Amino acid sequence: MSQGPEQRDAGAGRSEIDLHLHSTASDGILPPAQVVEAAKAAGLSVIALTDHDTVSGVHEALVAGERLGVRVIRGVELSAHEDESGREVHVLGLHVTRLDALERELTELREKRTERARLIVTRLCEIGVPICLEEVLRQSNGGAVGRPHIARALIQSGAVVDQREAFDRYLGQGRAAFVPKSLFLIQDAIRIIHEAGGIAIWAHPSHTARRERVERLVALGLDGLEVRHPSHSPDVSAGLEALCDFLGLVPSGGSDWHGPVGERTLGRQVVPREWLERQERLVASRVPVSTV
Repeated sequence: MSQGPEQRDAGAGRSEIDLHLHSTASDGILPPAQVVEAAKAAGLSVIALTDHDTVSGVHEALVAGERLGVRVIRGVELSAHEDESGREVHVLGLHVTRLDALERELTELREKRTERARLIVTRLCEIGVPICLEEVLRQSNGGAVGRPHIARALIQSGAVVDQREAFDRYLGQGRAAFVPKSLFLIQDAIRIIHEAGGIAIWAHPSHTARRERVERLVALGLDGLEVRHPSHSPDVSAGLEALCDFLGLVPSGGSDWHGPVGERTLGRQVVPREWLERQERLVASRVPVSTV
């Protein structure tokens, strides 16, 4: 069972694996290469770069990983909806191999993200908050744009003092400038992850991952649960790990690190090597065996 974020692997010393990191390819603070450098400095030997709705930063991270001796697993984090009710679910795609095909699928999603940002900026202007889309896009630096970039633009303009105030006053659900995401159903997210050679993991499910709900998602192709996450208490992690064992799912976990700010510390939320090995066995089991 899970024993918290600093659990040690039996007989192998402290784990050095973090399977949930972000870069400036989406809403992280550091470019992909610097994320790898930070991981190396934190004592990590295996990481997954899982930017929102893009794999554009993976190549840079792989190059840095080879230089620094850090294994970089190709990943992505997709924002999806469980059904037409709009209940949002984030899905990690880990061990993806067909990056070009996945990137083509994700282009439309990023275009929808930009349109959502434009609508949010319009609403902010209508209520008298001075902000422009160009500044938001500058904050995203060419990556997949999201509400954190709008929050940074609001901070830059002096409209708010920090990201929490930006979400509490304007950007959070039910606030004046909130715009829901376009519906992208979880079965589509799982499909494109599988088509790219990866496995689909429900990211930071917390206490909402009740057995009946997980079973519904497994029927749609879900492969595993993110057991360890900074938002999970030890009890929640233990329950998720037990659910993985009961349903035959692969466990995962990571820091969900976006950069050297906030309360999440790189190197403190790690997973056992055995979990990574279980993921690798699942990936290998799906690779077609040549009959030649």
